[in-house]
Amino acid sequence: MDISETLQTLYTATVEQDDGTYQITVPDREIATGTLSEGETYRVALISTSTSDTEDTDMTEVTQSADHAGQQHEYDGPPVEEGEQRDVKIENLGDQGDGIAKVEHGYVVIVPETSVGDRVTVEMQQVRENVAFADVVDDTLRGEA
Repeated sequence: MDISETLQTLYTATVEQDDGTYQITVPDREIATGTLSEGETYRVALISTSTSDTEDTDMTEVTQSADHAGQQHEYDGPPVEEGEQRDVKIENLGDQGDGIAKVEHGYVVIVPETSVGDRVTVEMQQVRENVAFADVVDDTLRGEA
């Protein structure tokens, strides 16, 4: 599955029924950090977690409020654990200049002191619901395609 470089946020949400409509809740942190703004229109990707559907992404445009929008899929927790080591490829740079890699289901791993294209072995230092922070433990593959 290709993840757009315009990805603004990544989190897990459940579709809920309310008075004949269906809604997806946006976590408060997405509004508080300025990632999303109330009343703006965003494109939302709904990504299934079933193995056979990981290549299919349904796209729809929605107008969201501070309480509703996001991505739908079953949630079994982050695909990485603290202390786990992974080989990753840095795909983008974040606003602070840190490398961004993606693993299963588009889960984001932030890796300081890396550049786009670097292939490095990292160790997960802090794992959150929607992002992990990792340090490079082996850079012998750095810069290899």
